[in-house]
Amino acid sequence: MSEDELTRNILEDLDVHRVDPMNDVLFKFIFGKIERKDITVDFLNSVLEPSLGHKVVDLRFISTELIPQSEEEKLSRLDVACELDTGELVDVEVQVVNYNNMQRRTMYYWAGLYLSRLAKGQNYRCLRPVITINILAFKLLPQEEPHAMYGAYNPKTGDRLTGDFEIHFLEIPKFTNKPVKDMTKMERWMAYFSGKMDAKGKEALAMNEEAIGSAYDATLAFFQTPEERLKYLNRQMAIMDYQSGMESAEKRGEERGEKRGTRRGEDRTAQLFAELHAAGRDEEAFRAMSDASLREKLFQELRL
Repeated sequence: MSEDELTRNILEDLDVHRVDPMNDVLFKFIFGKIERKDITVDFLNSVLEPSLGHKVVDLRFISTELIPQSEEEKLSRLDVACELDTGELVDVEVQVVNYNNMQRRTMYYWAGLYLSRLAKGQNYRCLRPVITINILAFKLLPQEEPHAMYGAYNPKTGDRLTGDFEIHFLEIPKFTNKPVKDMTKMERWMAYFSGKMDAKGKEALAMNEEAIGSAYDATLAFFQTPEERLKYLNRQMAIMDYQSGMESAEKRGEERGEKRGTRRGEDRTAQLFAELHAAGRDEEAFRAMSDASLREKLFQELRL
């Protein structure tokens, strides 16, 4: 089988199993590259235009590493970080697994980015507004609507303390599907992130939103590269192993055992896909992503 035929077969298989646009490896490829910044600009406008009061016209990507202020602090890495043409800093995060720390985690990331632009000796006037957008594959907040924006407000008067602090949540499971023609721009992006649109729905999204069509094109380009396919698979399987381990731990009530078992599962899964990829067996790897019995069979075959 030629490389082109193999690629076509893999992409067909991916369409059946529905590529996850919230896989952070794929997300960064689509939304974190200068050559595709128009996609990012369009998405940001769908979320931020009402609160910003203006359209995002341009942006530049900035480092995603938050350098610790001391040796005791941890190095953090954002998913996608950028500076808007009007000066605001924006961090976009995708989170598939609920580690029960999302509220504090997003505050930590926001604070890290806020402080990162203030050099030693600079005046506080040099601080820049920071906006965080969290795209979640799970329900987190009490409201029914899928989009929520938080800021610093006086609870009695509703007065806003500062526009420097703004955090958005897009809870994708709360999004209710409907005809594309009836969706707002933000809802169309949420439909894209849901990964549940059939071929007809995806075509309608691409026809109505050029940037979403470009995102689908970028997805196809991503999977043309064997190395990127492997990264995607490893990430998906690590997430699946973690969730499986958590479910088992909840049933057993053995948190410490879950941590050891999950770590072992992640290592074994990574080794499985590395060996399958090296042997040119990517098609089996994609099938194993959604077939637990096939994974076990391959573990035994390769003696992992």
